[in-house]
Amino acid sequence: QVRLVQSGGGVVQAGASLRLSCTASGDTFSRTAMGWFRRPPGKDAEFVATISRGGYSTFYSDSVKGRFTISRDNTVNTVYLQMTNLNPSDTAVYICAGRDGDLADRVDQYDDWGQGTQVTVSS
Repeated sequence: QVRLVQSGGGVVQAGASLRLSCTASGDTFSRTAMGWFRRPPGKDAEFVATISRGGYSTFYSDSVKGRFTISRDNTVNTVYLQMTNLNPSDTAVYICAGRDGDLADRVDQYDDWGQGTQVTVSS
């Protein structure tokens, strides 16, 4: 099992940018597709973005496409979520996840989860 430790997040105003990081333990990171999900207040977790093992393929939810960018650096076992032009509807707990295999957009497809980090966007 891979341990995922997140950093970043916080409280920002609408229009601001934030970057989240998620660092994995162990030596299997380069063989792990990664994803970001978020859980808005009072709602279930929803897919945000995913990236393939080598970082060459990405996929985004329609709600963040063009504003968020997922990337990874396999030399430091870290996946990032760069968020720009944030708005109040982006307020949520953001959670990174990893899985053996290819990129995926469903919660039940992932095996390992980070601890979650709060992002709050005020208007």
